[in-house]
Amino acid sequence: MQEFNPADYRVDGSKKFDIKKAKTRFKDIYDSKEEYELMQQEQAKELDELQSMMYAHNRYGLLVIFQAMDAAGKDGTIKHVLSGVNPVGIKIHSFKRPTETELSHDFLWRTNQVLPQRGTITIFNRSYYEEVLIVKVEPDILTKSQKLPLELTEDLDKVWKHRYSDIRHLEKYLYRNGIRVIKFFLNVSKEEQAERLIERIEDPSKNWKFDEQDVEVRAKWDEYMDAYNDCINETASEKAPWYVVPADDKKNMRLCVSKIIAAELKDMKMAYPSPENGQVLDHFIDVIKKQNG
Repeated sequence: MQEFNPADYRVDGSKKFDIKKAKTRFKDIYDSKEEYELMQQEQAKELDELQSMMYAHNRYGLLVIFQAMDAAGKDGTIKHVLSGVNPVGIKIHSFKRPTETELSHDFLWRTNQVLPQRGTITIFNRSYYEEVLIVKVEPDILTKSQKLPLELTEDLDKVWKHRYSDIRHLEKYLYRNGIRVIKFFLNVSKEEQAERLIERIEDPSKNWKFDEQDVEVRAKWDEYMDAYNDCINETASEKAPWYVVPADDKKNMRLCVSKIIAAELKDMKMAYPSPENGQVLDHFIDVIKKQNG
């Protein structure tokens, strides 16, 4: 069994990231199915306790972003990692193709509407990073659908440079306001993705997940890998790091994600509020006991 260290998967801009060298599989951090289930339960309990403290402390918020190629396991990871956390302090937003209303606004508008409140964890299943990933690989989306002035789309390299800058400034702004940001790239191999896409087609209970566009996107695998490589390098920072987590083994991936989120919460200077006057509370205890008498 391998000891897990979040730093092994952290990309914070301190050195160049190379997606071609990033692992898609690593040694198990659990010894058996039973141990995995036990570890998952323990980590879910720990996340619930940390989130409860965060909710009571009410000074920090946490934005957790999941990005990945299709079939990497974003939905299942979110479901399993957060299964034991009180839903009062969790909000999950999945971003599909932009609506006409969303396309009529700036590219950060739809995600800015649902940024985390203090005391809560907000999960983005896909995010504003789609604007420098899928839009970069499919620039017709930018020039034909996003309704930008033509003079702003003449130099596409400048468009991506500006969008990376906008994202970095947003995440710095959030940090300065007590909202931490961590980003996960679930790194699935092309071979493993193929197996999962075929399973979606063959399994009637998973057919609904399959989209013909998955195959079209897969045909541009190398272009997407280049887009992810650029995106991670351009937006990774000490205060808003990326975690590139091997995703070929879903169980390992889920345990890793859970441990990383817990580590981020532990890094916050949080505590349950203490009463200003303990004697006042003692008085109310006496009053409640007398009411029962």
